[in-house]
Amino acid sequence: MQVSVESTSQIERRVTVQVPAAEVDQAVATRLQETAKNVRLNGFRRGKIPQAVVRQRFGQEVRNEVVGEMMRQHYVQAITQESLNPAGSPQVEPTVDEDGKDLEFVATLEVYPEFELNTIENTEIERPQAEVTEADVDQMIDTLRSQNAEWETVERAAADGDQVTVDFQGFLGDEPFEGGAAEGHELELGSNSFIPGFEEQLVGAQAGDDLEIKVTFPEDYQAEHLAGQEATFKVKVHKVAGKQLPEVDDEFIKRFGIEEGGVAAFRADVQKNMEHELSQAVTNRVKQQALEALQQANDIPVPQSLIQQETEGLKRQAAQQFGLGEDFDVSQLPDELFADQAKKRVQVGLLLAEVVKVNELDASDDEIKARVEELAQQYQQPEQVVEHYLKNEEMKNQVKSSVLEDKAVDKLLEQAQVKDVEMSYEQALQAAQQQQEADDEDEAQEETSA
Repeated sequence: MQVSVESTSQIERRVTVQVPAAEVDQAVATRLQETAKNVRLNGFRRGKIPQAVVRQRFGQEVRNEVVGEMMRQHYVQAITQESLNPAGSPQVEPTVDEDGKDLEFVATLEVYPEFELNTIENTEIERPQAEVTEADVDQMIDTLRSQNAEWETVERAAADGDQVTVDFQGFLGDEPFEGGAAEGHELELGSNSFIPGFEEQLVGAQAGDDLEIKVTFPEDYQAEHLAGQEATFKVKVHKVAGKQLPEVDDEFIKRFGIEEGGVAAFRADVQKNMEHELSQAVTNRVKQQALEALQQANDIPVPQSLIQQETEGLKRQAAQQFGLGEDFDVSQLPDELFADQAKKRVQVGLLLAEVVKVNELDASDDEIKARVEELAQQYQQPEQVVEHYLKNEEMKNQVKSSVLEDKAVDKLLEQAQVKDVEMSYEQALQAAQQQQEADDEDEAQEETSA
């Protein structure tokens, strides 16, 4: 077997393989002999068919099978011999396939990129420093009360935060437009769930009022025929309801799984959950900054095959998120909606793998178990969750990857200049959210420019 390798790009290789004709012809002859023993032809007894007849009748079919098998076998031998690390399946095409001539085929494949990792020295990373105060707990409990509130009809004008029950019909000029009407719609004022300016004009309305509300649809409104248009809504107010907040008593506390300990136990549980959320927000903000810096310092090429694999995974996640069902054909979702995100995730994954490799990082069984126990705390029966994870090799490997990723980020932070920034609980959560939104916006801009 003769092998030659041509680099057609940083990550693409063109491998030409030649297999001696004698090896191919011998394999074909052997396969024809096996065929002669088993095939049935009219006029011949089984196993007594002349070799010439078998070759004439089945020769090309058998050769095609043999050549296909030999190309697969010699491809594996070739990439092993040349120490190639393929990132996906190759495109294989025979270029010489004739009796008595050496078999020649070309395999075009993508390989994992080889690169020297650049550091993120001199990169400044902000790390929020925040704590959960008693006032934060009070505010969270108020939020929980609001989420569990009931609506009670009131005989007064609607105020911000009230719920109004309305009929409405929207018009462009004198013509009603499709999708602009509803009856008995319950709208919480101040929720910003309607077009800007709509809810504000219902403040002060009372049951029985008939109103005309004028608004302008945003320029980026999803319905293109309405974007930027001035519209008038005729509105009939049927009912105004005020929000009745529940008392923080034993009945209310039981809704959150607190059976004993009263208000003190409830507050402690709320604070614990908030501290966990805060810790996650801080970790994610720092992590995203480190990964962004790593990617900017190492703009490595990414195999298209890996991008496609990640794209398919993102499609399945989207289908699951939107409840499209297990039988939904994800090929209906266009690749371009996910391609940029997929490329970024693959690129970051390759870079983190290199950080792990360069620093010889590993995750012990104890570290994996500790991470599983941490994850299991959000479930009602954590012991069963831990047992399930540790017995499932695939899930255990996912946890191991998470531990290694965190270790890799820690190594990156050793290179960077980490600056602690004092923040409140809310500010820390908002900073993490803004970081995510900024990353999403960058991906959207990249997609638009592409």
